[in-house]
Amino acid sequence: MWAILLFCLFLSCNYICVTLMVSSGTCQQQGHFTLNGMHQDGDFVIGGIFEIQSYVKVYPQISFRTQPKLPNCDLFYMTSFQQALTMVFAISEINNNPNLLPNITLGYQIYDNCLRLGVAFRAATALISGTEEAISDLNCKGPPPVIGVIGDPGSTHSIAISSVLGLFRLPMISYYATCSCLSDKKKYPSFFRTIPSDTFQVRAMVQTMRHFGWTWVGLIYSNNDYGINAAQSFHKEMQLFGHCVAFSEILPQDNNPRVIDHIVGVIQASTSRVVVVFSASSLLIPLMNKVVLQNLTDRQWIASEAWVTSTVFRTPYFQPFLKGTLGIAIRRGEIQGLHSFLLRLHPNSDQRNNIVRIFWETMFGCSFETLDKETFGEQMKKVCTGQEDLSTTNTPYTDVSGLRAPYNVYKAVYALAHALHDMMQCKEKRGPFSGNSCADITDLKPWQLVSYLKKVNFTTGFGDPVSFDNNGDALAIYDVLNWQPNSEGSIKLHNIGVVNDGVTTGMVLKLNNDEIYWNFEAQKPPRSVCSESCPPGTRRATRKGFPVCCFDCLTCGDGEISNTTDAIKCTVCPDEFWSNLNKDLCVPKEIEFLSYEDPLGISLTTASLLGTCFCALVMIIFTFHRNTPIVRANNSELSFVLLLSLKLCFLCVLLFIGQPQLWTCQLRHAVFGISFVLCISSILVKTMVVIAVFNSSRPEGKGAMQWFGAAQQRCTVLVLTVLQVVICVVWLSTSSPTPHKNNQYVRSKIVYECAIGSVAGFSLLLGYIGLLAAISFLLAFLARNLPDNFNEAKFITFSMLIFCAVWIAFVPAYVSSPGKYAVAVEIFAILASSFGVLVAIFAPKCYIIILHPERNTKKAIMGRETKNS
Repeated sequence: MWAILLFCLFLSCNYICVTLMVSSGTCQQQGHFTLNGMHQDGDFVIGGIFEIQSYVKVYPQISFRTQPKLPNCDLFYMTSFQQALTMVFAISEINNNPNLLPNITLGYQIYDNCLRLGVAFRAATALISGTEEAISDLNCKGPPPVIGVIGDPGSTHSIAISSVLGLFRLPMISYYATCSCLSDKKKYPSFFRTIPSDTFQVRAMVQTMRHFGWTWVGLIYSNNDYGINAAQSFHKEMQLFGHCVAFSEILPQDNNPRVIDHIVGVIQASTSRVVVVFSASSLLIPLMNKVVLQNLTDRQWIASEAWVTSTVFRTPYFQPFLKGTLGIAIRRGEIQGLHSFLLRLHPNSDQRNNIVRIFWETMFGCSFETLDKETFGEQMKKVCTGQEDLSTTNTPYTDVSGLRAPYNVYKAVYALAHALHDMMQCKEKRGPFSGNSCADITDLKPWQLVSYLKKVNFTTGFGDPVSFDNNGDALAIYDVLNWQPNSEGSIKLHNIGVVNDGVTTGMVLKLNNDEIYWNFEAQKPPRSVCSESCPPGTRRATRKGFPVCCFDCLTCGDGEISNTTDAIKCTVCPDEFWSNLNKDLCVPKEIEFLSYEDPLGISLTTASLLGTCFCALVMIIFTFHRNTPIVRANNSELSFVLLLSLKLCFLCVLLFIGQPQLWTCQLRHAVFGISFVLCISSILVKTMVVIAVFNSSRPEGKGAMQWFGAAQQRCTVLVLTVLQVVICVVWLSTSSPTPHKNNQYVRSKIVYECAIGSVAGFSLLLGYIGLLAAISFLLAFLARNLPDNFNEAKFITFSMLIFCAVWIAFVPAYVSSPGKYAVAVEIFAILASSFGVLVAIFAPKCYIIILHPERNTKKAIMGRETKNS
């Protein structure tokens, strides 16, 4: 589309410049546009395009039977005319300044674009082609008709006009076009602006929303280059910070009521409480009227610079709905002498200054025509004299309290003047052009001025620096405005902060929160989020099919924490730490071991000591009755060894209780293994003695006892025990058990246990005990039917049956028990098997010794033998 437009414009420019009288050496313009404007001659002329009038009422019919006429413009904008007069004031001020462009007089040619692209383009072509009807060969040299153009304020107009002016490298400085697309130097090489790009405006808006925590906002924008490009930048900037746009709606150019109703419905249905609007005020009026009709309150409006200072909405009609609006406005400045200059304006009869006459008629409701003139359906008979007093009026034209766009116009004019001044200060052989040459001021080329504009750097009287970056954009600085109600029922603008985008500091927002007026009952900033922030201890989980701002808060898993708000993921705690109940802090894991303070530990310790006491009691009983037949039977020495080993078995339990240390880990299994081998070997020898004694009572086995004397019995017990000692020594010397912190059983705890070191060593230790127990059980089982007087085999069989049953059940129970309970199972197996042996073997004897001493005689025992014989 733009390629076709540029082509048409290029043809139009050539068409204007077609010569009709080549033979005479004079060039005459093909046509002349009748445009409203202001003019002043000068050595160098600066062009200007402003939106002074708008809204074409009637388009003239184009039949091409008569010369086409321009459409009539209406609705005079006082603020825009003030901007145009600011340009005139700046040029007048420069002409009176002896330090800037001395001996040079600047002129101006200003046109009204009527808020129409076609009119704006006619104005641009009129500026670059000049106002002279005919041009001869004699005056083809010299400066161009204009050395630069101030304007156009509209982004769409600036895109079109700058595309053509860029072909001739004619500088164009806009004071209000903010479209970020104009920063493209490849497309618009000679475009500059004294207003920051929309890119910076969008960043300033997003910074403001971040300041108040608004992550879920609605977006409304106009259907033109300004609105579309601003919306695109806004979407990108919101995504950059993880914020979301709840809805995005386009304002209709034709004020279509159905589209307006749809937009209002979307705003009402949305959960977003903040609405951002990029649009000129003229396109926003229908929507705001509908907002009033629908009584749509409880919304925070964010205004772009295009309408934040507009007076249209600051009336009592809109006040209940739009008060509290926040907006980003271009920098306000002060221009000394402007107010008095504006009041000194008077019309004249020069047709090139006809816009002043139109202003005068609008301002005072009069007409310079002598005949009656009908305007707005009323007869105007008052005749303008041109001497009316502007100081008696109170309109936006004379209001210089909030100079924003005029201040940008002022800076644009001075930028051109400083560039021209720097060019004139150039010294030969030290210039910026080829061969270090300087520009010929008598034959000035527009592109030469562009070169100096890129380097311009000065400070205004208000103290603001003016320069352009590589894209031709001005330094980004904004005022943050708040619409506050006043005593008259309307709205006043209140400056609450500033946004500055520095080269080194980046975007810096400074707000005075205490001075902000909020249009909400709580008088506080509204909450505008799709989902409330996830507190520490949770993480965000995006809802499927929703923007990233819409999420659920999921509690961190066990062993995971999040100590920040809106955490994306939970962090796993280190190995020796675990999450607390709130899942926001890693705390040291609870260290678990079977302690003496634990109820289970107390119970097992009590049982161990009780068993030790029982062994000691039996030893005392046996000692006092050591000469009785029941004690002496079957080698009383082995009985005492067995009691000693059982006592050690009970006491070794204490090594399993308490915090594991290296020496307890090494001793617990060694003492346990040696004690049990000593116990089982004693029982095995006792069983063998029973069998040998019985065999010696038979004729064929009278020599059996010589092989099972006291010495042989001691030696057998010693050898069997020494084998276990060797196993323990080898195990402890090669792969000793060590304390180990195990977090595999229970992830939330550290189980402090003794790692066995070598599985083979531990298995060999248990296997040896099991082998001896199996042999003892087998022999005792085979000898269970021997005569009762010599027979301990039944009791030994029962004790070994208990022992084997306990340790067979121990294996699966030990494997399946976690943490300290595995140690408790092992202790229980030791105690149960020890109590089983103690009770099964020694309880019957103690019963006879204590309760039936009459049976503890040799006669009684021998009498039973005789009877059995």
